Amino acid sequence: MSGQSQRWVAVAHILRPRGNKGEVAAELLTDFPQRLTGLREVFLGDAAKGEPRRVALQSCWLSQNHPGQAVFHFENSSSINDAEKLRGLDVLLPIEQRVTLPAGQYFISELMGCAVFECAREAPPVASSPCSMSAAPQLLGSVADVQFTGEGVAGTPLLVVDTRQGELLIPLAEDICKRIDPATRRIDVLLPEGLRELNSQ
Repeated sequence: MSGQSQRWVAVAHILRPRGNKGEVAAELLTDFPQRLTGLREVFLGDAAKGEPRRVALQSCWLSQNHPGQAVFHFENSSSINDAEKLRGLDVLLPIEQRVTLPAGQYFISELMGCAVFECAREAPPVASSPCSMSAAPQLLGSVADVQFTGEGVAGTPLLVVDTRQGELLIPLAEDICKRIDPATRRIDVLLPEGLRELNSQ
């Protein structure tokens, strides 16, 4: 993710005009859609292609007929033609306005690209140096994706880690991911026995 896109968080993607009054239907890209209905201004654009523009928001409501979608009505959009010009744009908020998650929860964007280190399973024998090399976490690879179970199906998300040996799926669970530090872009994991073998099947 570029430094430019890191300044913004996309909360919706405009799909098409809706009705004939300048409204647009948009796919929701946030787990907190209700907060959008209270916003008075947003930014429109493509965060990877230059500076988005600030736009006043006249109204926003969550679609009852199309789950996962919302209807936006922006200022100075009063016709189908006006709305058509917005097709394909993202609805963005400054990164500072992103929702604060409870402790132990993370945004996918915070996990992507993090270096993943494997911790030793057992304490090494006493060595002359307290920083024995055998105890040092070993770099596995970096997070390429986060996979979720199907809609309505309970389950632990999986970190997709690119390693020298190929793709490794690691459950995003507290007893496995011992330390997650988005600020330093690092995740320390304690892999359960048999996980590598399970991945190779």
